[in-house]
Amino acid sequence: MDVVPVFPESWTHPPFAAEKDENGNIFARGSQDMKCVGIQYIEAVRRLKLKNVQLLRTLHLVFNPDEEIGGVDGMSKFVHMKEFRDLNVGFALDEGMASKADHFILFPGERSIWQIHVHCPGNPGHGSLLLSNTAGEKLRVVIDKFMDFRQNQKARLENDPNLTIGDVTTVNLTVIKGGVQTNVIPQEMVACFDVRLACDVDHDEFEKMVNGWCKEAGSDIKIEFEQKNPKIEVTKLDETNPWWIAFKKECDNMGLKLKREIFPGGTDGRYIRYVGIPAFGFSPMNNTPVLLHDHDEYLNESVFLRGIDIYYNLLSAVGNVAP
Repeated sequence: MDVVPVFPESWTHPPFAAEKDENGNIFARGSQDMKCVGIQYIEAVRRLKLKNVQLLRTLHLVFNPDEEIGGVDGMSKFVHMKEFRDLNVGFALDEGMASKADHFILFPGERSIWQIHVHCPGNPGHGSLLLSNTAGEKLRVVIDKFMDFRQNQKARLENDPNLTIGDVTTVNLTVIKGGVQTNVIPQEMVACFDVRLACDVDHDEFEKMVNGWCKEAGSDIKIEFEQKNPKIEVTKLDETNPWWIAFKKECDNMGLKLKREIFPGGTDGRYIRYVGIPAFGFSPMNNTPVLLHDHDEYLNESVFLRGIDIYYNLLSAVGNVAP
Protein backbone atom coordinates (compact mmCIF):
# COMPACT_ATOMS: atom_id res chain seq x y z
CA MET A 1 0.00 0.00 0.00
CA ASP A 2 3.07 2.25 -0.06
CA VAL A 3 4.50 4.11 -3.04
CA VAL A 4 7.85 5.71 -3.84
CA PRO A 5 8.76 9.42 -3.68
CA VAL A 6 8.15 11.88 -6.50
CA PHE A 7 9.93 14.84 -8.04
CA PRO A 8 6.95 17.11 -8.84
CA GLU A 9 9.00 19.44 -11.04
CA SER A 10 9.46 16.56 -13.49
CA TRP A 11 5.73 15.79 -13.77
CA THR A 12 3.33 17.42 -16.23
CA HIS A 13 0.44 16.75 -13.80
CA PRO A 14 0.39 16.97 -9.98
CA PRO A 15 1.58 13.49 -8.96
CA PHE A 16 -1.04 12.98 -6.23
CA ALA A 17 -4.04 14.60 -7.95
CA ALA A 18 -5.00 11.68 -10.23
CA GLU A 19 -5.77 14.06 -13.09
CA LYS A 20 -7.19 12.53 -16.28
CA ASP A 21 -6.30 13.93 -19.70
CA GLU A 22 -8.39 14.00 -22.88
CA ASN A 23 -7.18 10.49 -23.81
CA GLY A 24 -8.38 8.97 -20.56
CA ASN A 25 -4.89 8.63 -19.07
CA ILE A 26 -4.92 8.98 -15.28
CA PHE A 27 -1.66 10.54 -14.04
CA ALA A 28 -0.73 9.69 -10.47
CA ARG A 29 2.00 8.14 -8.40
CA GLY A 30 0.76 4.62 -7.84
CA SER A 31 -1.41 4.50 -10.95
CA GLN A 32 0.62 1.49 -12.10
CA ASP A 33 2.39 0.55 -8.88
CA MET A 34 0.33 -0.22 -6.76
CA LYS A 35 -2.81 1.85 -6.07
CA CYS A 36 -4.42 0.58 -9.28
CA VAL A 37 -4.16 -3.10 -8.41
CA GLY A 38 -5.27 -2.56 -4.82
CA ILE A 39 -8.41 -0.75 -5.99
CA GLN A 40 -9.06 -3.33 -8.72
CA TYR A 41 -8.96 -6.17 -6.18
CA ILE A 42 -11.33 -4.29 -3.87
CA GLU A 43 -13.77 -3.55 -6.70
CA ALA A 44 -13.65 -7.17 -7.89
CA VAL A 45 -14.52 -8.44 -4.40
CA ARG A 46 -17.20 -5.75 -4.09
CA ARG A 47 -18.85 -7.06 -7.27
CA LEU A 48 -18.73 -10.62 -5.93
CA LYS A 49 -20.53 -9.47 -2.79
CA LEU A 50 -23.09 -7.37 -4.70
CA LYS A 51 -23.92 -10.36 -6.90
CA ASN A 52 -24.07 -12.67 -3.88
CA VAL A 53 -21.50 -15.00 -5.41
CA GLN A 54 -20.76 -17.90 -3.09
CA LEU A 55 -17.29 -19.36 -3.64
CA LEU A 56 -15.83 -22.59 -2.31
CA ARG A 57 -12.90 -20.65 -0.89
CA THR A 58 -12.66 -17.60 1.34
CA LEU A 59 -10.98 -14.60 -0.26
CA HIS A 60 -8.70 -12.49 1.92
CA LEU A 61 -7.47 -9.04 0.91
CA VAL A 62 -4.19 -8.11 2.57
CA PHE A 63 -2.72 -4.60 2.53
CA ASN A 64 0.77 -4.46 4.02
CA PRO A 65 3.37 -1.72 4.54
CA ASP A 66 7.06 -1.64 3.65
CA GLU A 67 7.01 -3.56 0.36
CA GLU A 68 8.95 -0.78 -1.37
CA ILE A 69 11.77 -1.03 1.18
CA GLY A 70 12.00 -4.81 1.22
CA GLY A 71 8.98 -5.89 3.26
CA VAL A 72 11.18 -6.83 6.23
CA ASP A 73 8.69 -5.39 8.75
CA GLY A 74 5.68 -6.18 6.56
CA MET A 75 4.91 -9.42 4.76
CA SER A 76 8.21 -11.01 5.78
CA LYS A 77 7.04 -11.04 9.41
CA PHE A 78 3.34 -11.53 8.70
CA VAL A 79 3.73 -14.92 6.97
CA HIS A 80 5.28 -16.32 10.15
CA MET A 81 2.57 -15.04 12.49
CA LYS A 82 -0.31 -17.06 13.91
CA GLU A 83 -2.76 -14.60 12.37
CA PHE A 84 -1.49 -15.51 8.92
CA ARG A 85 -1.44 -19.26 9.58
CA ASP A 86 -5.03 -19.07 10.79
CA LEU A 87 -6.10 -17.79 7.36
CA ASN A 88 -5.21 -21.24 5.96
CA VAL A 89 -4.06 -19.72 2.66
CA GLY A 90 -3.87 -22.08 -0.30
CA PHE A 91 -2.89 -19.66 -3.07
CA ALA A 92 -2.01 -15.99 -3.48
CA LEU A 93 -2.34 -13.38 -6.22
CA ASP A 94 0.08 -10.47 -5.99
CA GLU A 95 1.19 -7.63 -8.25
CA GLY A 96 2.80 -7.88 -11.65
CA MET A 97 3.81 -5.27 -14.21
CA ALA A 98 2.36 -3.51 -17.20
CA SER A 99 2.90 -4.99 -20.66
CA LYS A 100 3.71 -2.73 -23.60
CA ALA A 101 2.21 -5.30 -25.98
CA ASP A 102 -1.22 -6.88 -26.33
CA HIS A 103 -0.39 -9.82 -24.05
CA PHE A 104 -0.45 -9.89 -20.25
CA ILE A 105 2.58 -10.96 -18.19
CA LEU A 106 2.31 -13.68 -15.55
CA PHE A 107 5.06 -13.91 -12.94
CA PRO A 108 5.27 -17.29 -11.13
CA GLY A 109 8.54 -16.38 -9.43
CA GLU A 110 11.20 -13.77 -8.91
CA ARG A 111 14.91 -13.44 -8.41
CA SER A 112 16.62 -13.36 -5.02
CA ILE A 113 17.70 -9.93 -3.82
CA TRP A 114 21.20 -9.64 -2.39
CA GLN A 115 22.33 -6.15 -1.37
CA ILE A 116 26.02 -6.41 -0.62
CA HIS A 117 28.26 -3.89 1.15
CA VAL A 118 31.96 -4.60 0.56
CA HIS A 119 34.20 -2.92 3.17
CA CYS A 120 37.75 -2.26 1.95
CA PRO A 121 40.11 -1.14 4.75
CA GLY A 122 43.57 0.17 3.96
CA ASN A 123 46.55 2.22 5.02
CA PRO A 124 45.62 5.89 5.50
CA GLY A 125 47.99 8.72 4.79
CA HIS A 126 48.76 11.84 2.81
CA GLY A 127 47.33 12.13 -0.68
CA SER A 128 50.76 12.99 -2.12
CA LEU A 129 52.22 9.56 -1.33
CA LEU A 130 52.09 6.17 -3.11
CA LEU A 131 51.30 3.99 -0.15
CA SER A 132 50.72 0.28 -0.53
CA ASN A 133 47.63 -1.63 0.60
CA THR A 134 45.25 1.34 0.31
CA ALA A 135 41.47 1.16 0.42
CA GLY A 136 41.22 2.64 -3.08
CA GLU A 137 43.40 -0.10 -4.61
CA LYS A 138 41.24 -2.81 -3.06
CA LEU A 139 38.05 -1.03 -4.03
CA ARG A 140 39.18 -0.92 -7.66
CA VAL A 141 39.69 -4.71 -7.78
CA VAL A 142 36.33 -5.37 -6.15
CA ILE A 143 34.48 -3.05 -8.52
CA ASP A 144 36.22 -4.56 -11.54
CA LYS A 145 35.22 -8.08 -10.52
CA PHE A 146 31.57 -7.21 -9.95
CA MET A 147 31.32 -5.12 -13.10
CA ASP A 148 33.03 -7.75 -15.27
CA PHE A 149 30.39 -10.23 -14.10
CA ARG A 150 27.73 -7.64 -14.85
CA GLN A 151 29.03 -7.25 -18.39
CA ASN A 152 28.90 -11.02 -18.86
CA GLN A 153 25.25 -11.14 -17.82
CA LYS A 154 24.43 -8.12 -19.98
CA ALA A 155 25.96 -9.86 -23.00
CA ARG A 156 23.91 -12.99 -22.33
CA LEU A 157 20.72 -10.95 -22.27
CA GLU A 158 21.58 -9.02 -25.43
CA ASN A 159 22.64 -12.11 -27.40
CA ASP A 160 19.70 -14.37 -26.55
CA PRO A 161 16.28 -13.04 -27.67
CA ASN A 162 14.56 -15.74 -25.59
CA LEU A 163 15.85 -14.25 -22.33
CA THR A 164 14.20 -11.47 -20.35
CA ILE A 165 15.79 -9.37 -17.62
CA GLY A 166 14.39 -11.76 -14.98
CA ASP A 167 16.33 -14.68 -16.49
CA VAL A 168 19.79 -13.25 -15.79
CA THR A 169 21.60 -12.09 -12.66
CA THR A 170 21.84 -8.31 -12.50
CA VAL A 171 24.58 -6.42 -10.68
CA ASN A 172 24.61 -2.68 -10.15
CA LEU A 173 27.04 -0.52 -8.22
CA THR A 174 24.70 1.80 -6.34
CA VAL A 175 26.70 3.48 -3.54
CA ILE A 176 30.38 4.27 -2.89
CA LYS A 177 31.36 5.57 0.54
CA GLY A 178 34.67 6.69 2.01
CA GLY A 179 37.00 9.59 2.52
CA VAL A 180 36.63 12.92 4.26
CA GLN A 181 39.12 15.16 2.45
CA THR A 182 40.67 15.23 -1.02
CA ASN A 183 44.30 15.11 0.14
CA VAL A 184 43.80 12.36 2.74
CA ILE A 185 43.91 8.66 1.82
CA PRO A 186 40.94 7.11 3.68
CA GLN A 187 41.29 4.20 6.05
CA GLU A 188 38.24 2.52 4.55
CA MET A 189 36.08 2.65 1.43
CA VAL A 190 32.81 0.81 0.90
CA ALA A 191 31.15 -0.29 -2.33
CA CYS A 192 27.47 -1.26 -2.28
CA PHE A 193 26.03 -3.54 -4.95
CA ASP A 194 22.41 -4.37 -5.69
CA VAL A 195 22.40 -7.97 -6.96
CA ARG A 196 19.37 -9.91 -8.19
CA LEU A 197 20.19 -13.62 -8.48
CA ALA A 198 18.50 -15.50 -11.31
CA CYS A 199 16.34 -18.44 -10.22
CA ASP A 200 18.81 -21.03 -11.57
CA VAL A 201 21.81 -19.65 -9.68
CA ASP A 202 23.35 -21.75 -6.90
CA HIS A 203 23.50 -19.35 -3.95
CA ASP A 204 26.39 -21.09 -2.22
CA GLU A 205 28.47 -21.07 -5.39
CA PHE A 206 27.72 -17.40 -6.04
CA GLU A 207 28.69 -16.40 -2.51
CA LYS A 208 31.86 -18.47 -2.82
CA MET A 209 32.70 -16.59 -6.03
CA VAL A 210 32.13 -13.19 -4.39
CA ASN A 211 34.29 -14.18 -1.42
CA GLY A 212 37.00 -15.21 -3.87
CA TRP A 213 36.88 -11.80 -5.57
CA CYS A 214 37.23 -10.07 -2.23
CA LYS A 215 40.08 -12.30 -1.08
CA GLU A 216 41.88 -11.51 -4.32
CA ALA A 217 41.50 -7.79 -3.59
CA GLY A 218 42.65 -8.10 0.03
CA SER A 219 42.50 -10.64 2.83
CA ASP A 220 41.06 -8.11 5.29
CA ILE A 221 38.01 -7.17 3.20
CA LYS A 222 34.68 -7.69 4.93
CA ILE A 223 31.26 -8.34 3.40
CA GLU A 224 28.02 -7.13 4.95
CA PHE A 225 24.56 -8.01 3.65
CA GLU A 226 21.85 -5.38 3.82
CA GLN A 227 19.49 -7.92 2.29
CA LYS A 228 20.08 -11.59 1.45
CA ASN A 229 17.01 -13.42 0.21
CA PRO A 230 17.08 -17.22 0.31
CA LYS A 231 16.53 -19.29 -2.82
CA ILE A 232 12.78 -19.64 -3.33
CA GLU A 233 11.14 -22.12 -5.68
CA VAL A 234 9.19 -20.79 -8.63
CA THR A 235 5.47 -21.63 -8.56
CA LYS A 236 4.82 -24.48 -10.99
CA LEU A 237 2.81 -23.88 -14.15
CA ASP A 238 1.73 -27.44 -14.96
CA GLU A 239 -1.01 -29.99 -14.33
CA THR A 240 0.18 -30.53 -10.74
CA ASN A 241 -0.96 -27.02 -9.82
CA PRO A 242 -4.79 -26.73 -9.70
CA TRP A 243 -4.51 -22.96 -9.24
CA TRP A 244 -2.66 -22.66 -12.54
CA ILE A 245 -5.21 -24.85 -14.31
CA ALA A 246 -8.10 -22.68 -13.08
CA PHE A 247 -6.22 -19.43 -13.79
CA LYS A 248 -5.20 -20.46 -17.31
CA LYS A 249 -8.66 -21.78 -18.20
CA GLU A 250 -10.28 -18.49 -17.20
CA CYS A 251 -7.68 -16.46 -19.11
CA ASP A 252 -8.44 -18.59 -22.16
CA ASN A 253 -12.16 -17.97 -21.66
CA MET A 254 -11.51 -14.21 -21.63
CA GLY A 255 -9.22 -14.42 -24.66
CA LEU A 256 -6.21 -13.16 -22.71
CA LYS A 257 -2.77 -13.94 -24.11
CA LEU A 258 -0.30 -14.73 -21.33
CA LYS A 259 3.47 -14.53 -21.34
CA ARG A 260 5.42 -16.15 -18.50
CA GLU A 261 8.35 -14.20 -17.07
CA ILE A 262 10.39 -14.07 -13.87
CA PHE A 263 9.66 -10.83 -12.05
CA PRO A 264 12.67 -8.50 -12.42
CA GLY A 265 12.23 -6.69 -9.10
CA GLY A 266 11.04 -7.79 -5.69
CA THR A 267 7.49 -8.20 -4.40
CA ASP A 268 5.84 -9.53 -1.27
CA GLY A 269 5.02 -12.63 -3.31
CA ARG A 270 8.46 -14.04 -2.50
CA TYR A 271 7.58 -14.28 1.18
CA ILE A 272 4.38 -16.15 0.34
CA ARG A 273 6.32 -18.65 -1.77
CA TYR A 274 8.98 -18.96 0.93
CA VAL A 275 6.45 -20.57 3.29
CA GLY A 276 5.39 -23.02 0.58
CA ILE A 277 2.30 -21.28 -0.81
CA PRO A 278 1.98 -21.00 -4.61
CA ALA A 279 1.68 -17.40 -5.81
CA PHE A 280 1.33 -15.53 -9.09
CA GLY A 281 2.23 -11.92 -9.78
CA PHE A 282 -0.33 -10.50 -12.20
CA SER A 283 -1.40 -6.95 -12.98
CA PRO A 284 -4.13 -6.72 -15.66
CA MET A 285 -2.44 -3.95 -17.65
CA ASN A 286 -1.56 -4.43 -21.32
CA ASN A 287 -0.84 -2.01 -24.16
CA THR A 288 0.64 0.24 -21.48
CA PRO A 289 4.15 1.71 -21.21
CA VAL A 290 6.00 0.55 -18.11
CA LEU A 291 6.18 3.65 -15.87
CA LEU A 292 6.39 2.29 -12.34
CA HIS A 293 8.56 4.61 -10.21
CA ASP A 294 8.89 6.92 -13.24
CA HIS A 295 7.87 10.55 -13.82
CA ASP A 296 4.35 10.99 -15.25
CA GLU A 297 3.26 7.51 -14.20
CA TYR A 298 -0.18 6.90 -15.67
CA LEU A 299 -2.78 4.26 -16.52
CA ASN A 300 -5.56 4.60 -19.05
CA GLU A 301 -9.06 4.43 -17.56
CA SER A 302 -10.18 1.77 -20.08
CA VAL A 303 -7.29 -0.51 -19.07
CA PHE A 304 -8.01 0.14 -15.41
CA LEU A 305 -11.74 -0.66 -15.72
CA ARG A 306 -11.13 -3.77 -17.80
CA GLY A 307 -8.70 -4.90 -15.10
CA ILE A 308 -11.56 -5.00 -12.60
CA ASP A 309 -13.48 -7.33 -14.91
CA ILE A 310 -10.42 -9.54 -15.32
CA TYR A 311 -9.79 -9.80 -11.58
CA TYR A 312 -13.48 -10.50 -10.97
CA ASN A 313 -13.35 -13.48 -13.30
CA LEU A 314 -10.00 -14.74 -12.03
CA LEU A 315 -11.02 -14.50 -8.36
CA SER A 316 -14.20 -16.38 -9.22
CA ALA A 317 -12.13 -19.10 -10.89
CA VAL A 318 -9.44 -19.62 -8.26
CA GLY A 319 -12.01 -19.16 -5.50
CA ASN A 320 -13.79 -22.26 -6.75
CA VAL A 321 -10.79 -24.59 -6.80
CA ALA A 322 -11.95 -27.58 -4.78
CA PRO A 323 -10.54 -27.67 -1.24
